Amino acid sequence: MKKIEAIIRTEKFNQVRLALDEMGIMGLTSYEVKGRGQQKGLEFSHRAGTYRVDMLPKTKVEVVVNDKDVERIIAGICEAARTGEIGDGKLFVLPVENAVRIRTGEEGPTVLGEEGVHSFTSISSRTSKGGS
Repeated sequence: MKKIEAIIRTEKFNQVRLALDEMGIMGLTSYEVKGRGQQKGLEFSHRAGTYRVDMLPKTKVEVVVNDKDVERIIAGICEAARTGEIGDGKLFVLPVENAVRIRTGEEGPTVLGEEGVHSFTSISSRTSKGGS
């Protein structure tokens, strides 16, 4: 199993969520985060001078999938999140040793769903609509 962490533009979250839905990934976790990358924030010019925003708001999306689905999920997230501009974000793929369904104690890849492509987490973000 792998955990895919995507840090994306906040305005692209709904498109990424819909792309994951279309790929059969119903469960995800999202967070409002702040960060910076190559763009090093934004600089605004006003009559009174310049103003720099160093840490930009982003959304972090996490899903856990079986190894065989990683490339497909990465491609879907990238396609949905891409604008072609600096600041589109980054993806990270991490190994997951185990998963446990708390309700039943069931362990392993089967907790990801019948097809093994559903994340075991639920939507939990102030920006997300819906419940767990």
